[in-house]
Order: sequence, then structure tokens, then C-alpha cells
Amino acid sequence: MDKINIGFIGAGNMGTAIMKGISASKAGENIQLFAFDPDTEKIKKLAEYGVCACADEAELTEKCRYIFFAVKPQIIGKVIESAAPAVTSEKVLISIAAGITDEFIVSKTIPDAKVILVMPNTPLLLGEGASALSRNEKVTDEEFNVILDVFRSCGKAAVISKDKMKEIIAVNGSSPAFIYLFAKYFIDYAVSVGIDSDAAKELFSQSLIGSAKMITDSGYTIDELIKMVSSPGGTTLAGLDRLYEENLSETVKKCCESCTKRAYELSE
Repeated sequence: MDKINIGFIGAGNMGTAIMKGISASKAGENIQLFAFDPDTEKIKKLAEYGVCACADEAELTEKCRYIFFAVKPQIIGKVIESAAPAVTSEKVLISIAAGITDEFIVSKTIPDAKVILVMPNTPLLLGEGASALSRNEKVTDEEFNVILDVFRSCGKAAVISKDKMKEIIAVNGSSPAFIYLFAKYFIDYAVSVGIDSDAAKELFSQSLIGSAKMITDSGYTIDELIKMVSSPGGTTLAGLDRLYEENLSETVKKCCESCTKRAYELSE
């Protein structure tokens, strides 16, 4: 069976996480990875994962059927223009840049460009990613399934409407940072009352893992799970009452709205 050529323009944190995730997954057995980045040191470090280096965007686009634009939204326009001369209707163009639309990519390449939009997250690096995907009408089911299988092999993946790709960023793309900040404050509290930071980190991290599994696997709703931990007059309820008093729900809502607002700004 011939391998599928998948290329990455950009080898930053997210692009590297996806490439490493692919190389470690079962799907990676049938994939040959290519990459280009102006920082050649980044590409050299990927050689151990079987990634082949390309001299520029055009060479990568010529060699690969599937091309990832794994760069920041602020520079993706110029990057796409560099690749555009080698883009044909057979190529599948994939953007992981926040706020970038399929219409934007089409405008920079060819009218019948095939475009897949992906909002991944960095836990892909450990095979525990959460990725949202959408596509334009030019992409076939077979082509879309190739990329969907890639992300499913590196964690969980969900297909959503392309007009919600900006709104989903707060839910899965940016949310790891929010969760890390949440964890930091709990660990900081533990240290402040004399608990070893390593012990606190291990216990809180496992609590996150276990709680996530309860959400996905227990069959209970989130409200039911909260109630299960909250004994009347107990410690959990005392803490929850303070979170309700401090209006945590409104803080989270504003956090998500700010994230989405920035995504729309980046798309302009």
C-alpha cells in the first residue's frame, strides 16, 4: 500500500505536536510526513520521527497531497501565497490557524480549492488531543476521512459546522491553557498551606483525569456528578457556594467570549 504524503508548513508547537502524534499513532504507519520551516533546526529535530525536510513551501506542496498550514494567523496569508503556485484541485489544504476561514484560503489559491479547517490542541503530543474539524464542499468524504482518522488516532475528534470554528476555540483549542491556570491556583494553594508541590500536582492532576473520565464514561450528567461529591453541610458544598458567589459561570463565559472575539478579529 502506497503511503499518503502529508506535509506541514510550519513546525512550531502545534505543528510539531501533530507530527509527533501522527508518527506515534497507528495511522502513522501509512503516512509519510514532510515539513518546511524557515527555522531549519526545528526540522532537523523532527528527523527522528521520520519527517522529511523540504526546501520551501512550493516544494512541499508539490510533493504532498495533504498540506497543513501550521502557522500563526498573522502570517498565514503570505505562507499560502508562497504555496499557491503548486496548488491544484487535487490538493487538500488544511488550516489549523485560529479564525482563518475556507473562503480566505480559496481567495489566496484557486477557486476550487479543497479546504479542511482544524482546531486541534497540544495534548495531541501525548495522543490525547481534542480536535474539531470542518470542510468546504470541494472535499470528498474519502479525503476528509483521511484527516479525520489522523486526529482520531491522536485522541478525540469531532466534526462541526464550519461557521462555528471560531466559537469552538475556547472549548478545545485554548481550554488547555485555562485548565492549566486553574490547576496552578490549586497547587499554589496547597503550597501556601505547607503541602509538598509535587504531591499536590500529582493528586490534582489525577483528579482532573478521573473527573474527565467520569464526565465521559460514567453515564451521569455533569450536574449529577457535582451533586455526588457535594454532601449537605460538607466541605465541597462550602467551596462550591463560594464559587457561585464569585460568579464563576460569568467569568468562564466572559473568558470564552473574549477568546471568540479575538478569533473573529484574526479573520478580518
